[in-house]
Amino acid sequence: MARIFCIANQKGGVGKTTTAVNLAASLAAAEKRTLLVDCDPQANATTGMGIDKQDLDATLYHGLIGGADGTQLLHSTDIEALQIIPSNVELIGFEVEMMDTSGRESVLRTFLSGLQDRFDYILLDCPPSLNLLTVNAMTAADAMLIPLQCEFYALEGLSQLLQTIKRIQQGLNTRLEIGGILLTMFDKRTNLSHQVAEDAQRYFKDLVFATTIPRNIRLGEAPSFGKPILLYDAASIGAQSYIHLANEIINQHSPLSVS
Repeated sequence: MARIFCIANQKGGVGKTTTAVNLAASLAAAEKRTLLVDCDPQANATTGMGIDKQDLDATLYHGLIGGADGTQLLHSTDIEALQIIPSNVELIGFEVEMMDTSGRESVLRTFLSGLQDRFDYILLDCPPSLNLLTVNAMTAADAMLIPLQCEFYALEGLSQLLQTIKRIQQGLNTRLEIGGILLTMFDKRTNLSHQVAEDAQRYFKDLVFATTIPRNIRLGEAPSFGKPILLYDAASIGAQSYIHLANEIINQHSPLSVS
């Protein structure tokens, strides 16, 4: 049965989608059956995998409202072991339509239950906010992966996210764990990146992944070609970093928890 990772941080621009797309590709390259689910109405993960979101007849939105079965929404990619459930702006309607629905926080978990046996890993790319879609992803997940950019104010707001995780654990998903905090946009030439990394490791200790994701031009270019970095420039430091992260996750025997 698939291990489900929710990739979330309410701050925008921290590398959530970059991580979702490239970690999914790296897990699939390691011959792990992987599903990427685009839970963000901006649908950047969909675009980053080379899918035209304007051309889609059915998306995650239709699955969540009961209009399509999960298997009907699976799209193949250029990596054999990787599939994606795409999204587009229609997903905004989910929150409005579910506003008065009982059990609205668990809709995604129910939807994914029919797909778990088909995959080893399911990655959920979340919007940059703590809205109903993010709560659904946290309720469906086994573990949270939190990208943390190595920039000023990086730790601001992280405590709010950790408190939200605790509330989810207490009420909606008792099995939710912290799969790790991932340092992104690391620039080894700057004191600030090193300082943020030191602060994160001091505060969060073993919650921080050993792998860091560097600032890398090729990582930034790949989405415009609709490709994960492995298919755009496999030799780049960005690609190698996500391969290391995938290996770290595969070898992670005991998930971590919020203390």
